Amino acid sequence: MCAQSDDIIDRGRKILEEEGNAILRKAAGLDKTFSEVAEKLLACGGRVALTGVGKSGTIGEKIAATLSSTGTPAFYLRTVEALHGDLGMLAPGDLLLAVSNSGETAEVLAVCDAAKQLGVEIIAFTGSSDSSLARLAGLTLDTGVEREACPLGLAPTASTTVTLALGDALAMALLEERNFTAENYADFHPGGSLGQRLRYQVKDLQREGDDLPVVPEEATLSEAIGEMSRKGNIGVALVVAENGELSGILSDGDLRRILSEKAGAAEPLDLESPVKDLMTSSPLTIDGDASAKDALQVMEVRSITSLAVINHLGKPIGLIHLHDILGRGKIVL
Repeated sequence: MCAQSDDIIDRGRKILEEEGNAILRKAAGLDKTFSEVAEKLLACGGRVALTGVGKSGTIGEKIAATLSSTGTPAFYLRTVEALHGDLGMLAPGDLLLAVSNSGETAEVLAVCDAAKQLGVEIIAFTGSSDSSLARLAGLTLDTGVEREACPLGLAPTASTTVTLALGDALAMALLEERNFTAENYADFHPGGSLGQRLRYQVKDLQREGDDLPVVPEEATLSEAIGEMSRKGNIGVALVVAENGELSGILSDGDLRRILSEKAGAAEPLDLESPVKDLMTSSPLTIDGDASAKDALQVMEVRSITSLAVINHLGKPIGLIHLHDILGRGKIVL
């Protein structure tokens, strides 16, 4: 690698560090205004509109998309179109989130002034708390930074990154407040990978055959751990009785429980102990014809990461793991 390449890498690293530090500084200074904005959005009976010009407009468009896909109905309102008729997209009860670092962007101010006349409340995303935009707004979320990452101090870099991060933080805070689940997310993403996966049946995604981690009841703990590691390393082994029926399951959680119980005990954990004495009996199971959406719901409610799939005889024919549904497993659809 030539010296020039090293210089370029150093410059790139410096920019990334500067933008990352800008976000960290903003996180440290976050105050109650953030929660007040979140509460306004939660209470909004209408829709949330984002507007801005240039780079700020691009950031506003992304924030609108993130809000929409995570349970907060939102759309992007282009300033020029808004001033030529698209203000009709707004109605009393809506919120307008206006993005402008300076707070003095003429087109944004014109849109906000007109929106207020329609009874729409304004929330400002600006780096200047004493700007014209801040004075128009009911609430102002401070997006200011100490300096841009641009060596010239001109191109919006750190400021747009911080604004985008604040938008993401708001969207994720609202997601949790609304108890928005992966199923809800899939409903809004029918064409996405997760949306498609949740519309499959369990039998389409399950691990089976040679990929199924199974041990007999007489197996030792050491043998069960070995099977868990060899078969996908997903932290679970199915335990079967002599007739092939599922009798229990051994998971990473069981191992943590066992180790905790043995901590400080007179006798150390014996890896040659029969797995049937340590497993969780009567584990949760699911039918192969059930939907992946149903499997995910069971996992969420019971705080587990896998389900055994059994046939009508109670014998395990598969195993579905959380990663198989969310797309981190070996199966690619």
